[in-house]
Amino acid sequence: MTVYDFFDGEELIRPHVTLADASAIATELFGITGSVHELGSHQDRNFRIDTQAPHGVISYLLKVDNSAFSPQELSAQDAAMALLSARGLRVPTPVTGLDGNTGQQYVRASERFSVRMMSFLDGAPLASVDRFAPEVVSTLGALSGSVARELADFDADGLDRSLQWDLRSATRVVDRLLGSVTDADRRREVAAAASAAAERLASVESRLRVQAIHGDITDDNVMGELQGDLLMPAGVIDFGDLARGWLVAELAVTLSSVLNHVPNLAAALPAIVAFDERVRLTDEEISALWPLVVLRGAVLVVSGEYQVRIDEGNEYAAERTDHEWRLFEAAAGWAWDDAEAAIRSALGRTQTVLFGLSASDIEVLDFSVTSSALNGGRWLETDAEWQVVAEALSRAAAAAAPYGQYRLTRSRPNSTEEPRSLALGWELYAAAGTGVVSPLNADVLRVTADSVWLGSHGVELQLIGLDPEVAVGDIVEKGARLGVLPEKQEGIGRLGVQQGASGLSEAPTFAKPSEAEQWLSQLADPASIIGLEPVENPFDAEAELHRRAKIFASAQERYYLKPPQIERGWKEFLVGADGRVYLDMVNNVAAIGHSHPRQGQAVADQLSLLNTNSRFLYRALADLSERLVELAPHPSLDTVLLVNSGTEAIDLALRLSQVFTGRRSVVALREAYHGWSIGADAITTSAYDNPYALANRPDWVEVADIPNPYRGTYRGLDSAPQYLADLRSQLDAMADAGREPAAFICETVLGNAGGIVMPDGYLAGAYEEIRTRGGLAIADEVQVGYGRLGRHFWGVQQQDAVPDIIAVAKAMGNGFPLGAVITRREIAEALSREGNFFSSAGGSPVSSVAGLAVLDVIRDEGLQQNAARVGDHLVARLEELASRHEVIGAIHGMGLYLGIELVRSRATLEPATEETAAVCERLLRHGVIMQATSERQNVLKVKPPLCLSVESADFFVDALDEVLSGK
Repeated sequence: MTVYDFFDGEELIRPHVTLADASAIATELFGITGSVHELGSHQDRNFRIDTQAPHGVISYLLKVDNSAFSPQELSAQDAAMALLSARGLRVPTPVTGLDGNTGQQYVRASERFSVRMMSFLDGAPLASVDRFAPEVVSTLGALSGSVARELADFDADGLDRSLQWDLRSATRVVDRLLGSVTDADRRREVAAAASAAAERLASVESRLRVQAIHGDITDDNVMGELQGDLLMPAGVIDFGDLARGWLVAELAVTLSSVLNHVPNLAAALPAIVAFDERVRLTDEEISALWPLVVLRGAVLVVSGEYQVRIDEGNEYAAERTDHEWRLFEAAAGWAWDDAEAAIRSALGRTQTVLFGLSASDIEVLDFSVTSSALNGGRWLETDAEWQVVAEALSRAAAAAAPYGQYRLTRSRPNSTEEPRSLALGWELYAAAGTGVVSPLNADVLRVTADSVWLGSHGVELQLIGLDPEVAVGDIVEKGARLGVLPEKQEGIGRLGVQQGASGLSEAPTFAKPSEAEQWLSQLADPASIIGLEPVENPFDAEAELHRRAKIFASAQERYYLKPPQIERGWKEFLVGADGRVYLDMVNNVAAIGHSHPRQGQAVADQLSLLNTNSRFLYRALADLSERLVELAPHPSLDTVLLVNSGTEAIDLALRLSQVFTGRRSVVALREAYHGWSIGADAITTSAYDNPYALANRPDWVEVADIPNPYRGTYRGLDSAPQYLADLRSQLDAMADAGREPAAFICETVLGNAGGIVMPDGYLAGAYEEIRTRGGLAIADEVQVGYGRLGRHFWGVQQQDAVPDIIAVAKAMGNGFPLGAVITRREIAEALSREGNFFSSAGGSPVSSVAGLAVLDVIRDEGLQQNAARVGDHLVARLEELASRHEVIGAIHGMGLYLGIELVRSRATLEPATEETAAVCERLLRHGVIMQATSERQNVLKVKPPLCLSVESADFFVDALDEVLSGK
């Protein structure tokens, strides 16, 4: 082994060789002449020689080696280059001198210089690029790994060297050269980082592999070639640091260089992965890697400062100093456990030692709002978590529930309080009696009957749920036994793990969503310490709002100023991504309740068999159509046309009436909403949906007065004759003007007006008036139909009226796109005058099965009867509420289709529009989804799923009472 003291400094100064000397050396010793240019180096002299040849310029590198290096060392370098070149790597190849040897001696006066010539690698060094793309990082790691792999069996005299770049000597180098760092703060920073790295390294360094390594595969010594816009690593130069050393040090050196070009470890990980694909790192090498990166940074900064001090003219070394400090700071800024965990995660070799298991032995649980393990309402069961845990332990040795996850299992419906749903630590489950071991070298700070607090380098870790076997003041090593898991439930133990700086005894295990920012800033994710991968929270309501704003039109409505992010529904409940459960009082689409398993299974089964269009022959289409005919309010309604939405159903109903009658004019009511297509929008007269609705209706639309017995032209439940008289006069005027009506259309309960039930007799009278004039009666049952009124399946039944055409949707598919037109055969057959009718999704096998499931559930679960029973209870409670709150002007509707009209004065009926909006926002904070309706936006629309329970109805009324009372 060559031994010399590399700290004295004199032997590290570059040889004093001029351009003229270099030219003479090339000519006299190698017979090469050409132009000479000096290149940078820390301790040698490098010159590029460009010589003319018949086919162009050939370039060589002339290296005048530092006198500190022996002939054996230089010969080893030449041999390594020759080996790597022969194995297909792009490296310089030695050039023999005129005497046939690669190593030469140049004598000038009394001085003797060791000289070598080698081929010159074209290209630009990677150091010329500011920022590395991920593919550059990966390719650089691959190149470093390839060199290390090919040098694994290389041996030669001169490899056992004493170099300041050998990371086995890093702490000695830092200690000896630290005084060259003149800034006191920086000096302390380097000393502390190097000491901590050495301490971290001490437990594994004896098991690190040693072999020949290049030792300096960095951005300066890797030449790139352009591939598109990227300078990609292609070849390796400068074998001056070739020596025997730790194999993993090869990667550490390359990785530290990468940090000059990427912001942090996360961006540098592709280099580690690519290296590992060529030379698989051992567990000890993974643990040693980041400490070695930090030590490399420390050696670079102290050596750079030292070199500048002893060699004032070395501009190359001076320019590198700032880069080296940035590299060091980037490396030292990472916590050891975090860095190691990130590396292990990238390599797919994470591990935990809490139970002495590897990460692959542990199943990570999902208790989040979107967890499939909690489908079917399972999340409401009190032991849901333990059920999921038990299932996981039948497949794996242990299970773990992650930090930072909002748990659906901690959520409860009909609560005005936020749930404590946010997990502030990890929970690990294993068989009772399993030993718990320390995940790190630490001091035992505190012990209670079921908890142990560990402290290490400013990190405090609390383990909750074990029978301790250690005492305060003990010092434990990583893997040392701390205690045992006692039985928590049915042979299973549970261990909670929290990480923070201090005060963990006062931290809750779970926090409310509104407390998230406070607690997550104090309690870190201990995943990296216990060897598990962090689990990201995929939900961010603000980010979703931003995404929606970027791609949605402003006309596309949404509920609330700051809406919760809803990711699950169940029965009459909606669940936010943070686990907050909301009572859904407006979603009349989900008639049988959100996520009904019977419908979900039926749709899934049919999707696995067939989904196509109604031009094909299959059973489900006729099955659904026959059921609808059976349920129709009159035997004459015997024909069904299936479509995919309420808007399409209305449009088709209009078209049928116009084709059948040969007329165009349609009579619609003021304040109505029917849909968004050209036809449905034409008869939509709501000023809320379109402020110019009454002014810009097409000439074929006639707008009649709305029969609102509460605030209409005529008041009271006996006002039907007056409204009908006005309608009759209007129809007569149309006839006089030659505009005979094709149809009269209205909602059978005035939904857009606030759930208004029309005066008795109005609908039957209006239908009679339109038929007398040869027109058709169209019932818009899109919102009202399907049992929502409780005592009536259809809204027309409440008015004892029989329409010619029914348009239905919404509840029909329970959220699945499905609608229908039910009519008489002669009306339906009129379509053939204008060709064939077809709706791509309407009546498809899947939509038909979805619709059949809805009808089955309504029948089998008695949901129409439930709407009557709960609706009566709800009305009674609301009427009592109105007796105490003057702002409630009226309770409209029936069954579970209600409207609560809010007014500023019961005498003037001045709408309480702003108050209604405020009530909706405040109800949200109480856990109730509520929205306003009517042109005046002063009616709370109560249209919940038909499965609404009495308990939920009471919760709504109680919440409304609190809001109206200013609570």
